[in-house]
Amino acid sequence: MAETIEVLIPEEDIERRVKEIGEQISRDYEGREVRLIGILKGACFFMCELAKRITVPVSIDFMQCSSYGSSTVSSGVISVKKDLDEPIDGLHIIVVEDIVDSGKTLHYLGQMLEQRGAASIRTCTLLDKPERRVVDLHVDYTGFEIPDQFVVGYGMDYNQKYRNLPYIGIVHLD
Repeated sequence: MAETIEVLIPEEDIERRVKEIGEQISRDYEGREVRLIGILKGACFFMCELAKRITVPVSIDFMQCSSYGSSTVSSGVISVKKDLDEPIDGLHIIVVEDIVDSGKTLHYLGQMLEQRGAASIRTCTLLDKPERRVVDLHVDYTGFEIPDQFVVGYGMDYNQKYRNLPYIGIVHLD
């Protein structure tokens, strides 16, 4: 089965919005340090670009969670494949996601990180599909709200393909 990709959000729009989010985070955390926790693999492109635009001290760590496998639909079962490398006691945390749909992953991670003693936990996502939400979840920083379509690019994949696209595209299975 082949697929085609339709551009949904061009590279220039992403760059502009990432800059705006970085400026907002810098204002919100003025005088403090923040730890970005990127959710692998999808959020790595977004988090790296975001970190470059934050002017307060930033440290980073990564977690890897999965609820998709090789499907285009989330299974809803959250699996932590890679945990944090360092403790987060007393730190101001921003969990950085590529996309939020059901909200289950961020909800689960928020509870887990709270139990580990973070001073504060906020969430940041490049893309949000609020119509797919099945848990009550507030996202603090959102790049773009998108329709309920399967998307790739800027770190997001379909069967490990298309992560390197500099834009967000909708996958059409032919």
